[in-house]
Amino acid sequence: MTLLLKDALIYDGTGEAPRRGSVLVREGRIAALDPAEAPRDAEVHTLNGLALAPGFIDLHSHSDVQTLHGDMAKAQQGVTTELVGNCGFSAFPHAGHAAEAGAYNRGILAGEQTFDSARAFFTAARGTDTTAHLESLVGHGTLRTAVRASHPEATLRELIEREAALLDDALAEGAAGFSTGLMYAPGATAPREELQALCAVTARRGKLYASHIRDYSWQLLDAIDEQIELARATGCRLQISHLQAVGAANWPKQPAAIARIEAARAQGLDVAFDAYPYAAGCTVLSQLVPQRALENGFAAFAASLSDAATRSTLEHEIREHTAQAWHDIYVPSHGPLASGRSVAGQSLAQISESWQQPPEAVILDLLRDADGDVNMLSFNQSEENLRATLTHPLAAVITDGIHMGANSHPRLYGTFPHLLGALCREQRWMRLETAIHKITALPAARLGLTDRGRLEPGCRADLVLFDPATIGTTADYNDPLHSPAGIVRVFRDGQPMDLTRQHYA
Repeated sequence: MTLLLKDALIYDGTGEAPRRGSVLVREGRIAALDPAEAPRDAEVHTLNGLALAPGFIDLHSHSDVQTLHGDMAKAQQGVTTELVGNCGFSAFPHAGHAAEAGAYNRGILAGEQTFDSARAFFTAARGTDTTAHLESLVGHGTLRTAVRASHPEATLRELIEREAALLDDALAEGAAGFSTGLMYAPGATAPREELQALCAVTARRGKLYASHIRDYSWQLLDAIDEQIELARATGCRLQISHLQAVGAANWPKQPAAIARIEAARAQGLDVAFDAYPYAAGCTVLSQLVPQRALENGFAAFAASLSDAATRSTLEHEIREHTAQAWHDIYVPSHGPLASGRSVAGQSLAQISESWQQPPEAVILDLLRDADGDVNMLSFNQSEENLRATLTHPLAAVITDGIHMGANSHPRLYGTFPHLLGALCREQRWMRLETAIHKITALPAARLGLTDRGRLEPGCRADLVLFDPATIGTTADYNDPLHSPAGIVRVFRDGQPMDLTRQHYA
């Protein structure tokens, strides 16, 4: 198929100012810019100044499973490439223990489908039914879960050796790198020796290491220092995932956090970060629990709550460590409760008042009664910090979208239109070409993708056609299930995608 897209406002992904011009597409790739004349076999489209950009790249996605089955939440906002396997969770390698790996992944990946190897995953992920080109990291938590299932009595040295072998195999089979989720069990208890060995494997393969660091609140700076030291010791390329300072008492730490990353860059380390353009985040409610309590699985944790001393200790630690206010933490969705009641849409403060229990007790009871299936949405950041983070030259913009059905965070449905509409056009946080760079060429470079993220001859014809005057989203925290406005057409490999398909749960 040959296309000539005429009279477009071209944003080439590099951050340079846009210009009017034409793009010739042939056999799935960009053949030329501003050709002198249209080839005879070209299908010609005159765009009358609509914006044309490279397909958007989501550098931090949790759509590992949904994208395999045609979910449209990302495609409708212009995403054509996603990096999955983040925060220590990946759909592979289960290494013969699919049930254990699936149970570990369920909350973040919203599904238990797993694959024995990277090769098996990519065979499925790059089929004809997927809605984006997928790259994937190898999740540390998935590695740990698989090895422990095979060798529950393994020493630390044996654990590291087996994890390193699985990781090396996955990287050789095409995985884009390695990720940790150091606020989630079982990764939360991993010692430096283990992380350093796995980062060394990643560095040797020349791949990316992305970390959901140990703490974004009270110990934010220590957690960043830990990751920088791992990069310094191993030479790995480091990506700090969804950088933020959580809780009002910790907001003053944000400038220092960015300064540490800048200093590491000045010393020659390849370190950068990413952020989503919302003050609220979402994850599983169990992240508020001391992760050592979940180390032996959810059943053991739930059983431990019958011990009064254990429960009292957990409640104390939750109360002392939680940096957000209770009225800023909501429960958007949860599994069936034994009582049959629902608290979806309520804050922990509201549930606490209704149940006449302290919020920390509510957390434990909710998790126990819903068999761990409880999500949370929490307002973490200040607008000042959010703006400083997003506009920093080292920041890529991500969705970090987690699939929660009708109660998903609006970032799953509207991140990039929100960025280009509300934040660029209306609030003028940055120029449109800068924002597009942060979701095209910049993440492509972090991933080492040489034929995506830019509009230039030879690159794949992954394209987004949009109207700068109307692009935006009405998806919000109360009503997230809305397709964005202003996205006119999305092309993958030169083929227009059908954006009318339903994508809601």
